[in-house]
Amino acid sequence: MSMSIRTVITLGLVAIALALISLWMGQQAYTWFPPQASAESVLVDQLFSFLVALGTFIFLGVVGTLAYAVLFQQAGKYDTSDGPPIEGNVPLEVVWTAIPFALVIWIAFYSYQVYDQMSILGPMEHVHGKMVMSSAIAAPPSQPSPTAADALPPIEVHARQWVWEFRYPDRNVTSTELHLPSNQRIKLILQSEDVLHGFFVPAFRIKQDIIPGRVIDFGFTPIREGRYRLRDSQYSGTYFAAMQADVVVESLAAYQQWLTAAAAQPPTEAYNRAFEEYHLAQNPISTGWKIVEPASPPLVNVSTHPSQNPPSGKESKP
Repeated sequence: MSMSIRTVITLGLVAIALALISLWMGQQAYTWFPPQASAESVLVDQLFSFLVALGTFIFLGVVGTLAYAVLFQQAGKYDTSDGPPIEGNVPLEVVWTAIPFALVIWIAFYSYQVYDQMSILGPMEHVHGKMVMSSAIAAPPSQPSPTAADALPPIEVHARQWVWEFRYPDRNVTSTELHLPSNQRIKLILQSEDVLHGFFVPAFRIKQDIIPGRVIDFGFTPIREGRYRLRDSQYSGTYFAAMQADVVVESLAAYQQWLTAAAAQPPTEAYNRAFEEYHLAQNPISTGWKIVEPASPPLVNVSTHPSQNPPSGKESKP
């Protein structure tokens, strides 16, 4: 067997080994996230797994080549001569230009497909006046997609410094806890009453900026029952870290039962961590900086106190 054939076979075996390792690493990427609680999370995780596998293959290939050169292609101990005067290699330059170009186009096309299916608006869409959004992603095959007749009324999401308030206009219910039915297409109407906020639920893999003065329609499909955490993904001021809320995904029957029970409760002042911390703070040293006072706690039918659902550090699982 000639040297060239052995080299080709060796490189082929190495490439296969790297591919298997990369595919394994891509599958491990699924374990790095919270549970997949929305149909959109399935697409996002598949994209991330693909990027991890591809990145692993490139990383191991580059590092392996460098390690081989360092270990087996060293000059002699007393060899101070110049290397061979190699000129440009056109085929090689075409290959190492074409492959990265093809990979970038592949990644861009795949990413565009995912974000097009999710239809999440970015800031440029808002700037240019495209105010209405309708996510076109369907639920996974095991989860039937809701029909137009089964469509649920939209839920209003009001963000302000520093509290989330959720309104169910058809039932005249307000809450500081977002309840959603599982396997149903959800439409949220996002509004900010002061500054830029970000609607972000890690378990859903979705994030939408909420721009003051804009009304943004935002849709997704929860597919896993449980209690999850909504966070403000934008720095919205002093107490933005306290701007969190529980998101409860439950069966449609349980959701309707919760709405009925909530509608029967009289509105009361909600617990608001930012408001409480601001008024309990004792700081005799004045920094000279102006601090925004948190908005007054809203009047809601349902309010959750941290003592009722103490944080565990992980998204809950059914």
